[in-house]
Amino acid sequence: KGRAAVPQTCEPKTTKGYSNRRWTWIAQSFIFFIFFYLYFWLYVDLKLIYHGAGIITNFPVFYKDMSFFLKFLSYPGGPVEYLSAFLSQLFYYSWAGAIVVTIQAWLMCLCLDYMLKAANLPKGRLICFVLPILLLAVYTQYTYHFVTTMAFLTALLAVCLYLKTTMSRNKASACLIAYLLLSVILYYIAGGAFLLFAVLCTIYELMFRSRWKISLIYLLSAAVIPYMLGVMVFGVSIIDAFSNLLPFSWKILNYEVRKRGVRIIYAIYLLSPLILVVYGLGQRLWKRFSAVKKPARKHRSKITSLPFKISSWYRRSPKLEFFAGLLLLLLIAGSTVFFSRNDTIRTRFKVDYYSFHKKWPELLTAAQHHPDNPFIIHAVNRALYHVGRLGYDMFSWPQEPDYLFLSSEKYKWMYWQIFDVFLDLGVLNLAENDLTECLEGIGERPMILQRLALINMVKGNSNSAKIYLGALGKTLFDTGWAKHYLELLKTDPNLSTDKYIQHLRSVCLDKDCLTYSLYKERTLSWLLERNSQNRMAFEYLMAYYMLNKQLGKLTQHLEHLQDFDYREMPTHYEEAALIYIYGTGKSLQIPGYLPSPQKRRQIEEFTRILNSYGRNKQAAAKELSKKFRNTYFYYYMYASVGSNE
Repeated sequence: KGRAAVPQTCEPKTTKGYSNRRWTWIAQSFIFFIFFYLYFWLYVDLKLIYHGAGIITNFPVFYKDMSFFLKFLSYPGGPVEYLSAFLSQLFYYSWAGAIVVTIQAWLMCLCLDYMLKAANLPKGRLICFVLPILLLAVYTQYTYHFVTTMAFLTALLAVCLYLKTTMSRNKASACLIAYLLLSVILYYIAGGAFLLFAVLCTIYELMFRSRWKISLIYLLSAAVIPYMLGVMVFGVSIIDAFSNLLPFSWKILNYEVRKRGVRIIYAIYLLSPLILVVYGLGQRLWKRFSAVKKPARKHRSKITSLPFKISSWYRRSPKLEFFAGLLLLLLIAGSTVFFSRNDTIRTRFKVDYYSFHKKWPELLTAAQHHPDNPFIIHAVNRALYHVGRLGYDMFSWPQEPDYLFLSSEKYKWMYWQIFDVFLDLGVLNLAENDLTECLEGIGERPMILQRLALINMVKGNSNSAKIYLGALGKTLFDTGWAKHYLELLKTDPNLSTDKYIQHLRSVCLDKDCLTYSLYKERTLSWLLERNSQNRMAFEYLMAYYMLNKQLGKLTQHLEHLQDFDYREMPTHYEEAALIYIYGTGKSLQIPGYLPSPQKRRQIEEFTRILNSYGRNKQAAAKELSKKFRNTYFYYYMYASVGSNE
């Protein structure tokens, strides 16, 4: 008497109907998570998130040495951060990263299911799949919140352990001891995620065990434990003591790029408490209304009995229940993916990944899906140069002068996207400056360390190069590259046998040009003075002249075509030269190259169509676009920037 009723077990009584529904749920889970895994492996392609594209700034670095590990033991939440940093490295292989995310989602689903069974609410099991479906929405937006979701999963596991250990104990003191012990351990392991554990335990004790006193103690502990352990014992700030690893941490909210998808993480954190509250209130209301006796009716109408007949038939048909539930799950998951996807950001990640790894044909294929993004076109221009098509196909893509070097003020902080262009050209000091900025803003990513090591080897700064190579040697996947160059520095300090480093030394600029955004033309000219065989500097200079409509300067450089053994004059150079000839009336002869009759006919046709509209550019735009959209003629006529010469 006076003691609150406590459920004796989290498992309902075993019956044939329950057993069928359990196996139905297991089969649905198995099929659902197969599709879940395939989606992450083949569509999301988690190696793109590992790469980051300069957009993901909070992807963790991981080193194999003990000092790196010990650093995470010095503050609450460190163990989960360390585990998350290790597991995140598996994103390097899309298939392995998909396994990690699938297991994480599966455990979330199991934990929520266990909590519902512990509350004697086994009928709403399909709702457990909402957590994995929300994870789909997070990753479809190509953002990184793995550490936060790992902290969330750790809190759910702690709740399940609490329910398991206290299910057969009626004494409040035993439950309180178990709770406090788990709280201290969880807070040290998962930091601020302990607050979720405290809230869920409070709801469970209040709604399903009707013990309001102990639930009040649990709620108060959510304020006391982080302050006592976090602030007073570990000496962290009060903000970090309560928010570290939670989605409202300053580590997320203070950076605009990290806030993408954070609202979905909020929904993930709020879903479990909300489900328990709703189910608990529903259970109480059901008991109250079912206790009210209603007069029996001798005859039920067909209308009122029809829903009962359908429900009964549905429950007596396991196959129908299985397929209907599975179809509903896949439909909801598919709709979530469809409405949350961001195809532009996915294409940008793919293009940047291919650019970084110099997979030029794959880059050009991927870029065709969204050819209107400045970062994508910037990468396309680099790819076109490396496949020998910059002078032929450049204007088959939308172009603006800023796209070549991302030199506009609005691209001021886009260091990641440009450093490889500077490296290819030979402007090493600018590449190093941009990589150093990336190191500060994005962290010690292996791709950044590798490029910095390479630049210092080209410059002959062996000591600095060895520092970066030593750091790379502690990573999981770049150890071989680092060891190769460390051994090469010992046997061949000048790296005279490395063809790539020797090539970079032959083209690198020996002048400082930190004001490159103001002197793009001058820097490219310096590169050609440094090495007249620097083909990339020549083609980028010609592209710069075309984009800015400086045709007088372009025609002056056409005589250098023979220096690079062009078999024919590139299409766009010839188009620009014809515009210059027709516009100025001057003759132009390029030794070794004959004018193309086809191009002359094209410019004459272009002029004829324009004249037929009274030289009204807007009126002629549609017809000219159909025939000349991929030519320099069209760009020169309709581009609104640049200066005529």
